[in-house]
Amino acid sequence: MPERWLMSMVATQVIGDIALVVVASSVLGLVARRCGQPTVIGQILTGLLFGPSLLGRLPWHLTARLFPHAVLSPLNALAQVAIVIFMFAVGYEVDLGALRGHGRTVPWVASAALLVPMGLGMACVLVFRSGFAAIGQPHQGHSFVLFMGTAMSVTALPVLASLVRERELAGTMAGDIATAAAGIMDVLAWLVLAAALIGTGGATRLPWLVTLLLTAVFVTVMLLVVRPSLSWWLGRSRSILADPVPVAFALAMGSAWITASLGLQPVFGGFLAGLVMRPRHRAPDADVLRSMDRAGSLLLPLFFIVTGLSVSIGSVHGEALVLLALVFCVASGSKFGAAYTVSRACRLEPRQSATVAALVNTRGLTELIALNVGLQSGLIGQRLFTVLVLMAIATTLMTGPLLALIRPVRAARLAGPHALTEPRRQGAVWN
Repeated sequence: MPERWLMSMVATQVIGDIALVVVASSVLGLVARRCGQPTVIGQILTGLLFGPSLLGRLPWHLTARLFPHAVLSPLNALAQVAIVIFMFAVGYEVDLGALRGHGRTVPWVASAALLVPMGLGMACVLVFRSGFAAIGQPHQGHSFVLFMGTAMSVTALPVLASLVRERELAGTMAGDIATAAAGIMDVLAWLVLAAALIGTGGATRLPWLVTLLLTAVFVTVMLLVVRPSLSWWLGRSRSILADPVPVAFALAMGSAWITASLGLQPVFGGFLAGLVMRPRHRAPDADVLRSMDRAGSLLLPLFFIVTGLSVSIGSVHGEALVLLALVFCVASGSKFGAAYTVSRACRLEPRQSATVAALVNTRGLTELIALNVGLQSGLIGQRLFTVLVLMAIATTLMTGPLLALIRPVRAARLAGPHALTEPRRQGAVWN
């Protein structure tokens, strides 16, 4: 009886926390949009509000009362489900066919905007080892070096797509190039991050070579067997599972389960499932996008709470503050500079080049997912996690004002509130 009563109390607390988080994140997300910022900024601030950075510093221990230890495990599980769905949607929207029509500009921009900050991020670890050690990051092996390179080079495709739409850049050369380049960078960055996880504390007990082989086999089966089978099966109008929505959900969860079993985190499976299910020669299915968005959006605010509970802004002082300035300058300056230089070399006009560079420099939710993967896998500690989260927030915050300086917002966009509240996709709230 006591055990059953305890489970009932935990379930009650979880339900109340979900209601509180959804309402708070919706309000702050709306405020962020009204201020010309992506919704994700308001949602991130919600996590910081309820975490040790604000409520946790008050004398009444509100954070511990609202989110006791017993509810953290179920909340984290629900947050992981939301992230798997989100990553499926990201993979489902990646359109590598967008390479056509822009010659070599897209692959050159993607390569430069990914490799330059990645290389400099790795160099930072090698040059400033003492600085990382000073904030409690003692383990700085090859996995950590790869992770830092990835953390410096991530671009948030969903936030970028939202900004492209809201700033009336859809269909322009700069908007199309930035979106296509971000899709390529997403794929490559997640591959590098997966490689960084092999052999870490987050991996299975299998030898790293066996893990690598099994992962390669799984990816091959997904691309060469599952993808054509899905295309054939869903093309049969009278098949039992002709509705693609439950198939998409089951594929995302099953793929995430396999990658988690291999020690590569569930997010990789969700992303791979989206890539596999995307139609080859036509646009993504609107019903699949809308349904997956709505399913995940209800739970996604929980991810920001889980993240916020691991962030303590008060710990960023001294060496951590210096390191924050360093990673911000390296991550932002190198990505913006590389994208702008290559765009100009590909004969884009200065304003177009600056627009591309500003767009690919945004990080948002995608960066936070990568950082949580590093934290859960033991690659980074709490203090460095906080530093990198603040870097992600700063680079996302600066994108809107940069675009306003480069391309002043048209009067038509300011005619009403719908330009700021219109979803990124049909039914989407992922921005």
